[in-house]
Amino acid sequence: MSADTKALPSRSAPAGRPSGGGRTVMLVVVLVAELMNALDGSVVYTALPSIQHDTGASGAAVQWIHAAYALTFALGLITGGRLGDLYGRKRLFLLGTGVFTAASLLCGLAGTPALLIAARVVQGGAAAIMVPQVLATLHVTFEEGSRARAFSLYGTIMSLGSVAGPVLGGVLTSADVFGLGWRPIFLINVPIGLATVLLGLRYLPESRDPAARRLDLAGMVLVGLGLLLIAYPLTVGGVHQWPAWSFVMMAGGLLTLAVFVVQQRARTTRGRDPLVVLALFKHRAFTAGLSAQLVFGLLSGVFFLAWTLFMQDGLGLSPRQAATGFVAASVGEMAGAWLAMGLAVRHGRRAPQAGALLAAATLCGYALLITEQNTGLSPVLTVVPMLPVGLGLGMIGAALADMTLRQVDHDHAGSASGLFNTSTQLGIALGTALTAVVFFAYSPAGSHGSTVTAAFAGTLWYVIAALLAMWALMLWLPKRHATN
Repeated sequence: MSADTKALPSRSAPAGRPSGGGRTVMLVVVLVAELMNALDGSVVYTALPSIQHDTGASGAAVQWIHAAYALTFALGLITGGRLGDLYGRKRLFLLGTGVFTAASLLCGLAGTPALLIAARVVQGGAAAIMVPQVLATLHVTFEEGSRARAFSLYGTIMSLGSVAGPVLGGVLTSADVFGLGWRPIFLINVPIGLATVLLGLRYLPESRDPAARRLDLAGMVLVGLGLLLIAYPLTVGGVHQWPAWSFVMMAGGLLTLAVFVVQQRARTTRGRDPLVVLALFKHRAFTAGLSAQLVFGLLSGVFFLAWTLFMQDGLGLSPRQAATGFVAASVGEMAGAWLAMGLAVRHGRRAPQAGALLAAATLCGYALLITEQNTGLSPVLTVVPMLPVGLGLGMIGAALADMTLRQVDHDHAGSASGLFNTSTQLGIALGTALTAVVFFAYSPAGSHGSTVTAAFAGTLWYVIAALLAMWALMLWLPKRHATN
């Protein structure tokens, strides 16, 4: 067995590890929770006009209805993961899911923009507690033989939720269920969340780091402040045309994170519990996987926003026609995830690398096709390429989480999961911010027709470059899976 595929020994195992049907129910429970989070991160996009009209929200308030969730979610993931290591992943999962469900109800009942934004803050914070426990629970519960399939399903759900969210938001809002307009996009979480908590109480195994003693409060403040100083200007800087303060804040955030690393090293040297287990970064698969996931989030943030505008403002497709493109991408991603389940076990890193090359090659052809056809591109040719693109992205997402966390000690699964999810969210925030540079700089807000299509074709080359960078980073992932 090669050094880069050998799993490290675990010091803890979940108490009362389920088997058979119980483990299947447990898998469904945690994946449903992940799906709720993935959907709520993007479901508001297509519902925002209706929300603005119904609540009288200003333009700034509309922006914060989305940003409030994204920011609090990103800021809390590292702490949420470590809390699971300390106090029990099942306990934190149930707490986070319960609060998330209650906050969803409050979102659905909100009558003012201020109340809706406040509820979204609570919802994002609860998701930051809930979501790290999903990956951690999968990591410590499933053995080598079945872990790849569990992580592939996780990758499928994560990808599916992010692209299906706008579709679901548009469908539920347009359906005007019981005359509630946009509110069902949040209220649908209530029965699902309650069922998740009830089933979780019975079927989720408990696990924690037995050596951990207390939460690193100073580290929690430092990492939260550092991430806030970076994520906030990335989220709102584009709206203000990137003023000087946005760059000062990001520089301050990087400096704060540097202080955080020094503080974590000092705490580790003194034998105290750090918030982040820095020893995780000694394993090249973890560091490379984290970097690749950051780039994956970045290219997703750039591509899906620009693609939505390309379809509607560039080609003049209706929201329903544009939704067909998201459906195609979702189908492709599900197929890619299922394909990767078998390929990753036999071929290791070559499976997600093949996915990156497939997506890059397809987008290269897509960019050339758009350049040639311009606004005359047919709806069929707009949608069909999303099948192989989705296939490639699904092959990446399904395998990357497992390969990144494979060598992580079970005791540190929560901390590692929090870092993995944080890299995703920061990547998406960075990608969304970069859209202002690679897309909106050539297609200002309100543009239509060939201006938008040309800007999107240019944007695709940046996405292709990101996919090739991911391919290179994945050279440091294990060549093949370990076998028992």
